[in-house]
Amino acid sequence: MNKSTLYILSFLALVLVPCNAKDGNKNKSSANPFEAKVDSILNLMTLEEKLGQLNLPSSGDITTGASQSSDIAKKIEEGKVGGLFNIKSVAKIREVQKIAVEKSRLGIPLIFGMDVIHGYETTFPIPLGLSASWDMEMIKKTAQMAAKEATADGINWTFSPMVDISRDPRWGRVSEGSGEDVYLGSEIAKAMVNGYQGDDLTLNNTMLACVKHFALYGAPEAGRDYNTVDMSRIRMYNEYLPPYKAAIDEGVGSVMASFNEIDGIPATGNKWLLTDLLRDDWGFNGFVVTDYTGINEMIAHGVGDLQQSSALALKAGIDMDMVGEGLLTTLKKSLDEGKVDMNDIDTAVKRILTAKYQIGLFDDPYKYCDLERPKTDVFTAENRAFARQVSAESMVLLKNENNLLPLKKSGTIALIGPLANTAVNMAGTWSVATKQEKSNPLLEGLKSVVGDQANILYAKGSNVDYDIDFEKRITMFGKDIPRDDRTDKQLLDEALAIAKKSDVILAAIGETAELSGESSSVTNLQIPQAQKDLLNALLKTGKPVVLVLFTGRPLAIVEENENVPAILNVWFPGSEAGLAISDVLFGDVNPSGKLTATWPMNVGQVPIFYNHKNTGRPLGNKEGKFEKFKSNYLDVRNEPLYPFGYGLSYTNFEYSNLKLDKSSITADGEITVSVDVTNSGDYDGKEVVQLYIRDVMGSVTRPVKELKGFQKVMLNKGETKNISFTVSVEDLKFYNSNLDFVAEPGEFHVFVGTDSSTEMMKTFELTK
Repeated sequence: MNKSTLYILSFLALVLVPCNAKDGNKNKSSANPFEAKVDSILNLMTLEEKLGQLNLPSSGDITTGASQSSDIAKKIEEGKVGGLFNIKSVAKIREVQKIAVEKSRLGIPLIFGMDVIHGYETTFPIPLGLSASWDMEMIKKTAQMAAKEATADGINWTFSPMVDISRDPRWGRVSEGSGEDVYLGSEIAKAMVNGYQGDDLTLNNTMLACVKHFALYGAPEAGRDYNTVDMSRIRMYNEYLPPYKAAIDEGVGSVMASFNEIDGIPATGNKWLLTDLLRDDWGFNGFVVTDYTGINEMIAHGVGDLQQSSALALKAGIDMDMVGEGLLTTLKKSLDEGKVDMNDIDTAVKRILTAKYQIGLFDDPYKYCDLERPKTDVFTAENRAFARQVSAESMVLLKNENNLLPLKKSGTIALIGPLANTAVNMAGTWSVATKQEKSNPLLEGLKSVVGDQANILYAKGSNVDYDIDFEKRITMFGKDIPRDDRTDKQLLDEALAIAKKSDVILAAIGETAELSGESSSVTNLQIPQAQKDLLNALLKTGKPVVLVLFTGRPLAIVEENENVPAILNVWFPGSEAGLAISDVLFGDVNPSGKLTATWPMNVGQVPIFYNHKNTGRPLGNKEGKFEKFKSNYLDVRNEPLYPFGYGLSYTNFEYSNLKLDKSSITADGEITVSVDVTNSGDYDGKEVVQLYIRDVMGSVTRPVKELKGFQKVMLNKGETKNISFTVSVEDLKFYNSNLDFVAEPGEFHVFVGTDSSTEMMKTFELTK
């Protein structure tokens, strides 16, 4: 270790104060407890070393044993790197950290990031599926477990949670978020941040979270990824910004800028967004990182060359440059030309150094580099058992005609479909750390759960799609389902042959893992045609068919809903997919998932979402009937196939006795809403009781309904529980045309029920 390093670390050891992620009212603390220590380092740094702290390259060619000679290793030694991402394994990270700490002039440790999105090696359902659990404690625990595994493997920074609201399932990254609702999305944002960061970021099993993509990324024109976003401020504040703010208020340590533009300025260079709103209005005091080459991509937006884009980004509030190296290579020239000043650079460097203090890297650069931890903390039996539970809790029963499900563990069961036996597809999108080969496919899970009680027959039935080129596009990154060399007819004939021998058919079809996710936008929301044809052929056998639907987005499955007796939407369930699906199919777990995004009748209804505004000519209560000169379609009904909040159970839940404890409240008051929920069926089960509010009249138009509360409750068969919610004036507030957050006096409707289509209602008044 060099002398400068020894000097700095010795000095820091004398003055180090542990940092709690929630100190100073979470992220709103104005004082930086590490300011003196950060300044002491800053005073020793050359300009080149300062710019190096703003540089976040991908790990590239670094491998154990070769890191000393790699290009990135040389840059680390020269102080030109502040952190790395996409480097996996504690041994590699320890070796690279050693270069930074022991070979660079000042010995400043690196921060190591990774897209730990829905688990690490133990993988949970995709985020859209995870949100369907409506279980905040469970979601928080998935983030805690992901942090424990990732930190055991050397990672101390995750690019999660993604909290982008999206009402357009054409957009592939809808799979990576929590759906369409701002209230639920905000609750999940808080749960995820708290799960990753915990109460003390100096612990070696917590990690720095990064809320993304700031902002509005989930609303691109035409549902096409990276595309332009254009919306009013009032819509931003009421419908899209709150989940980001919830993460900020929860103390998230970093923010990632989005690719899209806002008000004609790319988010990466948008000062109103990254400074005026994020820091000045919301009080964020962490650091902001670009998305992958976000600065470089502003050139194509048309704001200038790399030097101009880099200067714009820095002055807007960007602190760290992912991959592009624009800040590293151009800011010296911009400084010399007066396009940026040293204070701009120093401010960004201070934020990066402060984050490294927060997670304890200056105290112990190797705190995440215990070579023994992966053996006890990663992909353990305990973690996998929890993942199995979470996966089952996230599945949504869409249809169950004549109680076909749950199945009996007996007889002969035909499992047919291209998604039936593909381990690499079970984790879905953004599962970069998953050991795909260790995931549990459905065929394996079925055999494990039924044992010798039933006979399982398997056939692929079809390829993913008839179009070979399309299939190549949706399997570009290794999550392949190899095409079968047999003809389509041969595949189908084999499937029909085993179907005839069976008592029930499980059709495992839908999207592949890469058909949703980043850069996976589509204009067709139906199941690929080859699989639709397979399903129709299986239905014609006359045998009962259960559709086990794999998907990363809402699909338009009108035909399937009409013709298939039972549909279980399993999303992409993660490491323990096959076991979890089998648990639900056979009734070992009663499904309790509820949709967090509306499912359309067809793509022409998109964007479609429950909390829309009324027009001046609403169709009203005449849904399903066309009426001229009203706001409806000629060719399809207005209502969706499945509404937000929808999900069936193997049992039945009945709602009654909706009550309010008062008929009016004042500005400092609150009202208690209660309802009786009865399990009137034959199985114990969980129900998500949902509360919605409508502000009947406002200074600006208000949505027809807004989710304002939910509870997931367990009810034994025959049991009744009285469920109560407290509604305060805070729940009635919204941003008006002046962007003031207000609750306006007037009439309010309260709805409680099993999904957003509930009509059980009471009325109260907010008085002046």
